[in-house]
Amino acid sequence: MTEKDPAIPGSKVEPIRLSKLMSQKGICSRREADRYIEGGMVYVDGERVSTLGIKVLPSAKIRLNQKAQDTQAALTTVLLNKPMDYVSGLPEDGYTSAVMLIDKLNRQHPGDTVPNRKGLAPAGRLDIDSMGLIVFTQDGRIAKQLIGPENRIEKEYLVWATGEITQEKLALLRHGLSLDNQLLRPAGIDHITGSQMRFTLIEGRKRQIRRMCELVDLQVTRLIRVRIGNVKLGKLESGKWRLLRDNERF
Repeated sequence: MTEKDPAIPGSKVEPIRLSKLMSQKGICSRREADRYIEGGMVYVDGERVSTLGIKVLPSAKIRLNQKAQDTQAALTTVLLNKPMDYVSGLPEDGYTSAVMLIDKLNRQHPGDTVPNRKGLAPAGRLDIDSMGLIVFTQDGRIAKQLIGPENRIEKEYLVWATGEITQEKLALLRHGLSLDNQLLRPAGIDHITGSQMRFTLIEGRKRQIRRMCELVDLQVTRLIRVRIGNVKLGKLESGKWRLLRDNERF
């Protein structure tokens, strides 16, 4: 089955996998979509669907049943102020994963229910020697929003570096540098005072800020992520965590 694309005369739109379309629409992740489809919890144009791999038109109206909606509502997202010497992902080289800090002892607000760490995955990483805001989530929608290939969410960092910070270097940092033979997207770079700068990025290459600074003869000595989208680190203490609130959106 195909349908015409009204924006392109004479064109036709091919059906795509339902799970892929659900992910594209931000309903859930593809893995979650397959689980909901297999459980008969998905309705397409009013008809219940339970066949994995089924293809539908991009214009299809998709709805989750109440059980699936309740399941999504129960998914947990945690904000953590990561200290140095913790890795973002799995433990490595004798270092502890930052997810292990998510326990009763380290919660910022006593009223927050301590989540089960199972299924909590980092949605964007911080280097072992970097600090600040990191997100752990069970929600595929949030993970895609923060680290999906099409994400454009700003991440803000406070950075301290040794070396002379000049206007010429700041201009290069804002736009004009390449990493791994690929030009970096424009970045917001402000010189705050002395050795301190503010970086605002919409991409996250491995050790990007440190490598950018090295290209202009600056050496990062301290790095703290203070904001992801609309969510700020705020008064969250180092090593402490809190739950993402219902009224907070990245």
